[in-house]
Amino acid sequence: MFPNLPKMSDILRQLQEKYDTLLDTNVENEDDSDSDDTEKNNLLNKIKQKKWMAAAAVFAVIFLAGCFAVCFLTDSSNLANKEQVIYLQVRSGVSAKFLAKELEEKGIIGNRYKFLLYAKWLGEENNFKKGTYSFHGNMDMREVIEKLSSGETTVLRFTIPEGFGVKEIAERLSKEGLVDESEFLQKAKDFAPYSYMKKHRNVRYAAEGFLFPDTYTVETDISVEDLLQMMADNMDGRLTPKLRKRAEEQDLSIYELITLASLVEKEARYDEDRPIIAQVFFKRLELGMPLQTDASLQYLMDGPKEDVSIEDTKIDSPYNTYQNMGLPPGPIASPGMAAIEAVLYPSDTEYLYFVADREGHNHYSYTYDRHLDLVDEVR
Repeated sequence: MFPNLPKMSDILRQLQEKYDTLLDTNVENEDDSDSDDTEKNNLLNKIKQKKWMAAAAVFAVIFLAGCFAVCFLTDSSNLANKEQVIYLQVRSGVSAKFLAKELEEKGIIGNRYKFLLYAKWLGEENNFKKGTYSFHGNMDMREVIEKLSSGETTVLRFTIPEGFGVKEIAERLSKEGLVDESEFLQKAKDFAPYSYMKKHRNVRYAAEGFLFPDTYTVETDISVEDLLQMMADNMDGRLTPKLRKRAEEQDLSIYELITLASLVEKEARYDEDRPIIAQVFFKRLELGMPLQTDASLQYLMDGPKEDVSIEDTKIDSPYNTYQNMGLPPGPIASPGMAAIEAVLYPSDTEYLYFVADREGHNHYSYTYDRHLDLVDEVR
């Protein structure tokens, strides 16, 4: 691994030779000094001292060599499979020591100390470039170091599904090694590059709903701001002049359009249901009825719930569409084009109620009594 470093066995052999030479010299000196008993005793004492010192030195070297072997030459048992692709994000200013620890913990290298020694030997311990790198388990250390020092980052492709909220997007991007989750959430709170995204009262994230769900290919050193901007630009570009004109015809602002579309996105699993659910929401708004959408309650919870309870409908929040009239304060997720178009072109029906069965198909009714019957039938 270190081609110009002497082997430990050579070092020990040299020490042994020096020790033998020292003993031979002392014996010769002992044979030549028999003129005086006192001088002989002094010489013998000196010889003994030198013997003990030499023996202690050899023991110390052997002990240190053992410690070196245990600490620096023993590989971790946590090595990842060589076929496994592992992404690692290197941030600006990160120390070689911290990076070596991460590499070992992810199973990319076997020993952090060996890595640090080798990086120092190559003069690269302070030359690692920021970015996201693609590695595999149990890599050759020289290859890892050369990759990091040359800045051989990778291009990442990721997908944000329809219906993902800001929190889920942050978690997905964090797992991809692109962002720090808490930083993404913090910046999403007030991110509003377009006037229609202006943050409303009681809204958690100004970016909520406006980060278009799509598949993206990015450089791995992309910033959080650039990621947010890229996804918001994608949404803005999808809202063509034709769609914006249609929203105006329905007396909908872009903000209201995306808010309604986000509710449709979360309520409908199948394309055929989206225009009908959109129509139900419009009809309820027209009649002054509460939307009573479970999706808005789910947004308030830590995790998804198969069925909301009566107690859930009493949650004190402006997002509770059981207790509050009209739309919630803002979007609850990122809608896809199918949900947006469903709001712009809803079905021509008079339904007021719907309930989904366990497979996600919705069943519709005109009256509340019939709705209750359907709930009993399909749930």
